[in-house]
Amino acid sequence: MDFEAILIILGSSVRLAAPLLCACLAGLWSERSGIVDIGLEGKMLAAAFAGASAASVTGSASIGLLAGLSASLALGLLHGYASIDRHGNQIVSGMAINMIAAGLTALVGAAWFGQGGRTPSLDGDARFGPVFLGMDPLTLITIACAPLTWLFLYRSRFGLRLRAAGENPAALETAGVSVRAIRYAGVAICGLLCGLGGAYLSVSQAAGFLPQMTAGKGFIALAALVFAKWKPIPALFTCFLFGLLDAAAIRMQGIEVPGLGAVPVQAIQALPYVMTVVLLAGFVGRAIPPRASGIPYVKEN
Repeated sequence: MDFEAILIILGSSVRLAAPLLCACLAGLWSERSGIVDIGLEGKMLAAAFAGASAASVTGSASIGLLAGLSASLALGLLHGYASIDRHGNQIVSGMAINMIAAGLTALVGAAWFGQGGRTPSLDGDARFGPVFLGMDPLTLITIACAPLTWLFLYRSRFGLRLRAAGENPAALETAGVSVRAIRYAGVAICGLLCGLGGAYLSVSQAAGFLPQMTAGKGFIALAALVFAKWKPIPALFTCFLFGLLDAAAIRMQGIEVPGLGAVPVQAIQALPYVMTVVLLAGFVGRAIPPRASGIPYVKEN
């Protein structure tokens, strides 16, 4: 493999890792505040559809991004209401969001555009293009989100309070801070980050929406979050690793194996998911989530 091919794979790795990183950091903000969110996939899918739809109608990628952020934020706040105010089962609520997003995007897309759930292809101002080293603005923003997350979580009062809400919410309430408000802030940030990842998929990477285009990225992001042990900088490198595996899998399509012939496309496409399981099973070790994560908090009178 020559140097140019290596550069191409590394560039593809960054672009493929961007939506994973958005979802991974989204899950980190939510779970650090004490709310488990397995609805990352659904929020990204809703954001991808809303972003592509708005960009197609208005011809503006920026409006598409705002629409994607809004759709994901709305679902994030819905999950927050079910989990924080109603003390519902957070796993069930997250799965419900995944199913709602999968069904509604396909149904509404088919009704609006008549292309089997697809949106029209985006071009020109309706799509984000490369601005630096072949990367578009959303990729650059996503990469910046990892150090910014570290900065806010570990070097700000808000970050200290958010981590306390996920570790010992009763102590936080005793100190006069509203656990409800902090947890809502966590799920809102989670929604915005998922919106960024979803809009990236449709308004930048794919130039349009396809049904089920997230293809399990929200669940891979959850695996990356566990692998990174709920820390932002390890999450950045973990998502890049998964992006590298994905880029390598794409590069391997059509190669010939001596004695076996061409590698089946299905085997190549399954490689990132297989490696996800292998990495989690063999290299994670003991990953301990925030102590109050997934536990509804009921304020004592």
